[in-house]
Parts: sequence; structure tokens; C-alpha cells
Amino acid sequence: MFTNVVDQGGSPSTEQLLAFTDSAGMLLKMPVIGYTSGLEVALDQKLFGQHVASRVIQKAVTGFMNNKNPKKPLVLSLHGWTGTGKNLVSQLIAENIYKEGMASSFVHQFVTSTHFLHSSQLENYKSQLQQWIKGNVTNCPRSMFIFDEMDKMHPGLIDCIKPYLDYYENLDGVSYRQAIFIFLSNAGGEKITQVALDFWKAGRDREEMKLQHLEPALSLSVFNNKQSGLWHTSLIDKNLVDFFVPFLPLEYRHVLLCGMAEMSARGLEPNQDVVDQMARDLVYFPKSEKIFSVNGCKTIGGKLDYYT
Repeated sequence: MFTNVVDQGGSPSTEQLLAFTDSAGMLLKMPVIGYTSGLEVALDQKLFGQHVASRVIQKAVTGFMNNKNPKKPLVLSLHGWTGTGKNLVSQLIAENIYKEGMASSFVHQFVTSTHFLHSSQLENYKSQLQQWIKGNVTNCPRSMFIFDEMDKMHPGLIDCIKPYLDYYENLDGVSYRQAIFIFLSNAGGEKITQVALDFWKAGRDREEMKLQHLEPALSLSVFNNKQSGLWHTSLIDKNLVDFFVPFLPLEYRHVLLCGMAEMSARGLEPNQDVVDQMARDLVYFPKSEKIFSVNGCKTIGGKLDYYT
């Protein structure tokens, strides 16, 4: 399943590593690239309609990166419908920590339907995943691991990474406290959407929504949902996830912003008429009100090819 599992002393990347010893005399190697305040700007310019998620992510990541002695790895669980920005946020975090962004050899992304497809191979997956995490964190303590489709992942596989997320000083001589784990899931999307819809029906401003308005929805749909892989795991009852981050469904105005940003990213002159036509042709829900984009901004790239 995995290739090039990195052993101690391996050198998997062209990115520079800074070697030093910790208080116990253990040799550590960290990327020379340091975290900058660019994440806040990137979130503001590239993530649309997610004021709650943006604030939580910015504060969580900045606080962790500025903490010289964290007690555990940073663990973020991002929830919401497809196309709302979960993968984009992972990308922006990587770009503001590693010189090569998502292409860095210190960033490791797993997709359940691709990497963990066969339940009959569960024990092999467990062993390989644990070796992969240990090998790469040994090589670079500031490694990032992204797990997509967490709602589809076997709970036994989720639980096998639990030791690396805990408050241990080290496991078998390896410290995981500098690492970052990001979980992406559609679980909770329906409940989050209902909260957003209730706000709209009540005539309340979307930007009034705060994390505390959405946390109960996440609790009901993720923690108490027996169909969700997370429900069966010890990650929740052991409080190993630092932040459960809700991503709101996107409205027409947010799709417009995505389209304009996509045109700029391609080096095209942003054209309001083109983007407006494209946005109007997307599918929105609920059927009667047509407030939220069914696919968020996910199909914007392909749609622009047609309209431009």
C-alpha cells in the first residue's frame, strides 16, 4: 500500500532539514522553513463563506506552531459537505509550513476509498500505517498527516493511530508532539446545513453563527452516529481531537467569489458576467429556496473551462 517508508536517517525530500538534539540528546531533524503569519491572509483571500472554520483553524494552527513545547500533536477534524473547503484548508496549512506545500515529502495524504479499500486487509493496513507514521516522524518530527473520508474509515484502523495522537512524551524513542494530523469528513454535513438553513429562515445574518451554534450539530451527527467510523473509536472519548471544525454550505455569493478567484489563479482577467452565468447554472438546495450549492465550489474549475 505505501512505498518509501522512511527509516531514521532517510532523506526523502529536496527540502532542507535542520538537525539538532533535544533535551534528551535525541537527534531531531526539522524543516528549515518556519511558520509565518501568512495563513490568516491565505484563509481570508482563498476560503469563502467559512468565517467559523477560518477563525478556528487560524488560531489553532498558529497557537500550535508558536508553542515550543506542545504536550501532544495538533489534531483537527474538519466536517462538512463536499466542496466547502476542507481540502483547501489542508493545502493552505501545508503551504504555510512547508516550502513545497502539499508536494512536500513531509506531508502525507491518505484517502480511505483509495488506500484502505479492502476490509479483509485491515491488519496489513494497520501495520503499514503505523510503520509509515513512525518512520516519517522519526525522520521529521514536524510531519503532517491528512486522512480524507474519515467517515468511511474502519474504526479499527482509526484506533491504530490513537497512540500517536496522545499525550505521550515519546513512544519507542520517538516523539510525535510536533506532528499535525488532519481528518476530513462529510459526517455532520447535514446537521451543519440545517443550522445554516434555520439561521436563514429566521432572517439572521450568516456571519452571526459561532462555533457554539454548530457544535451540538456535530455532536449529534458524528459522536452519536453509529454509521460514522469516528463513533466507534476512542479518539473522541479520550479527547484526542483538539478541534472539530464545521464547514458551512456555500451560497450563490460564495460560488461567485470562488469563480473570480479561480479565474485570477489561472491568470485570466476576472469576468463577473462569465462567473455569474456559471454560478446560475449550478444546482442549489433546498428545492424550494435554492440557497446552498449542492457541490459547493468543487466543480468550479471544470465549469470555467466550459464558460471561458
